[in-house]
Amino acid sequence: MSVSVVMTVNGEVVAKHVEDRTLLVEFLREHLRLTGTHVGCDTSQCGACVVHANGKSLKSCTALAVQMDGAEITTIEGLANGDVLHPMQEAFRQNHGLQCGFCTPGMVMSAVDLVNENPDPSETEIREWLEGNICRCTGYHNIVKSISAGAKAMREGDPT
Repeated sequence: MSVSVVMTVNGEVVAKHVEDRTLLVEFLREHLRLTGTHVGCDTSQCGACVVHANGKSLKSCTALAVQMDGAEITTIEGLANGDVLHPMQEAFRQNHGLQCGFCTPGMVMSAVDLVNENPDPSETEIREWLEGNICRCTGYHNIVKSISAGAKAMREGDPT
C-alpha cells in the first residue's frame, strides 16, 4: 500500500509517496538519492546506516519511513555547512579516522550524538558508545582519536 510521508531532511521539507514497508534507509537512498547513509547488514548490527532523527542517532534500517512522518532527519550530507565540514567530519579527516570509508558516515553521526549528550567523553565512554558501530578495517584507535578531537572542536565552538 502506498502512503504519503512528509519529513524535513537536512533542513528541506520533502513529501513522497512510498510503500508502507519502506525502510528509512531505503527512503533516503532510493527516493532522495542521499547515498551517504549506507546499508551494511540489514539487521541493525553494523551502524553504517546511522542518521539523526529529531536530534538523536537512529539506525535507519530499523525504522520505517512512515514512522518518521513529521520528523527532522539529518544525514551525513546535512552535517557540513556547504563546503565547510562539521568539526567531527574534519576531525575524522585530520586524524585518519577512516580507511575504506564505508562505516564512516555512521561513525560520524553516532559520534556527534555522543558529544551532544556528553561534551567531554573519555576514551572508555567513546568505545562503549560505538559498540553498535562496526569497522572492519581498523583497530578503532584513530576513530577514537578522531572523536576525541571532534569533541574538543565542538566544545570550543569550532565555526566549521
